[in-house]
Amino acid sequence: MTATLIPPTQTPSQPPGPEPVGSRRMGRRAALYGIGGVAFAGLGATGGWALNRYVVDHVEVSNASEQTSTAIQAVAADTTGATSSADSYTSDTATIKITKVVTGSGSDQVTYFVADVTVSDATIVKSAFANDQFGQNIIAYPSAIAAQAGAVLAINGDYYGFRDTGIQIRNGVIYRDAGAREGLAFYKDGSMKLYDETATNAKTLLSEGVWQTLSFGPGLVEGGKVRSGIESVEVDTNFGNHSIQGQQPRTGIGLIGNNHLLFVAADGRSPGYSRGVTMTEFAEIFVSLGAEVAYNLDGGGSTAMIFQGNLVNNPLGKGQERGTSDIVYIAG
Repeated sequence: MTATLIPPTQTPSQPPGPEPVGSRRMGRRAALYGIGGVAFAGLGATGGWALNRYVVDHVEVSNASEQTSTAIQAVAADTTGATSSADSYTSDTATIKITKVVTGSGSDQVTYFVADVTVSDATIVKSAFANDQFGQNIIAYPSAIAAQAGAVLAINGDYYGFRDTGIQIRNGVIYRDAGAREGLAFYKDGSMKLYDETATNAKTLLSEGVWQTLSFGPGLVEGGKVRSGIESVEVDTNFGNHSIQGQQPRTGIGLIGNNHLLFVAADGRSPGYSRGVTMTEFAEIFVSLGAEVAYNLDGGGSTAMIFQGNLVNNPLGKGQERGTSDIVYIAG
């Protein structure tokens, strides 16, 4: 089926700035203490701490895209002679095909979107940060981050900016080395592996050829099979954590073979359009598509797939994006 593209809520011509504080991603986490600085301030010292931790921007690296050349030089995407349609793209370095899948009916209907991606070189698969800055609480709409990066295709990433843990290697650059959970490593040879962040470090991973890491989880598929125990995994145990289980909108990334990837965005919380999927159901989607490895990324209202500047999926049935800290994308 052909994907129906929804115009982005923040067009590429608009600056890739963060959402207003009132619409930030506080409903799921920091809004437990209210919206905006007034509610936080009313809590005294505790409120001031929460405001600083979950709302105020903390920029650690500015102009992050300039860091890549100091570590590993990415292969530039060659768009000469590129051809595209509403649901496909072909160039000398990448082929992309997007498919809309609808299963079930009525209250049991599920709608998800699959981007089947083949690249000539692993470094065509890139990451970008909101406002081109690495740090906590820095957010922008995925479509704005994609426009800033010149992405042909993008999905929301792991929302690293909510937490201060995890191993973050992006575009061959180490940004954070604080192992805490199961991560995903994508290598320069085009392979992909699940790994235990607490059993290694960023420097070792980089020396082994890792190009990107993502830190959310859980790992969904390994060796072509659905992994056991994924329905009980907790990603965060800190302030504002909510369960990622149940029928939810979800974003994930998988690998069929070297340099052959799958990006999947499953919509949810919208009865009659898409109820969302459980973690096991999400893993089963990847297995049905031939994935040998797959990994769960940030989901819920953050679930977004952007193709050629347009929002492909329909987050929460509202056709509206939510700010996040990062994307994974295919360079254009």
